[in-house]
Amino acid sequence: MALSKIRREELLELYSDLRVADVRDGMDWMMRHNYGSMAPEIRPLWRTRAVGIARTARYLPYRGEVPKMTPDEYSAWSGWYYNNVCTYPWIAAIEKGDFCVIDQGGVNAGLMGSNNTMDGVIKGATGYVSNGGVRDTDEIILQKIPFWSRIVSQGMVQGRLQFDAFDIPVEVGGVLVYPGDVVVADGDGVIVVPQDVAVDVATYAHRELRNDKVARRQKYEALGLEPDDTVK
Repeated sequence: MALSKIRREELLELYSDLRVADVRDGMDWMMRHNYGSMAPEIRPLWRTRAVGIARTARYLPYRGEVPKMTPDEYSAWSGWYYNNVCTYPWIAAIEKGDFCVIDQGGVNAGLMGSNNTMDGVIKGATGYVSNGGVRDTDEIILQKIPFWSRIVSQGMVQGRLQFDAFDIPVEVGGVLVYPGDVVVADGDGVIVVPQDVAVDVATYAHRELRNDKVARRQKYEALGLEPDDTVK
């Protein structure tokens, strides 16, 4: 179901200060105990946090053969591959506040790297998650681009991946993600909230967050710690 601009902004605001743990609690309060949390192997490249509306894309393992060619011929073939086989049409469709959810079938290839991740951020992407690989990770960390993935890869996509579709349901980290779902990610991993329960989940998640802040602030005071944003 497509979200209106107002609805998108409402959901992004609702989840703007919620941690993954809070959202997990909210999902439990809605009896969604076994849904939403991506597998533990989906990990952040660096400690950060991101919230967004799911923009989905799917890639499949490449079934063709890589022809025998010279390095110069390979340069030309590589360009052809990017333009015709492993394309990125979903990047042009990104809206401000999108969280890019990429199903690449676990293939060990760097579909996203230091260059094309910036294309999405320029369009308004808040973060990325993939069940495959990402490369140029030192630069992605330096650029402070939020990225969660199953593995870190070295190889390019040529002869490894082909584009299939975008804005469709995808499976990433054991979770079925629909375009328009709410995605929250931090050091605890990634969780996905279906649109139809997003408001209720946020209500109970905020309650748990408030309770946690009150209890932890008391312990901060007992320990003589300076209060920070996590207890205010």
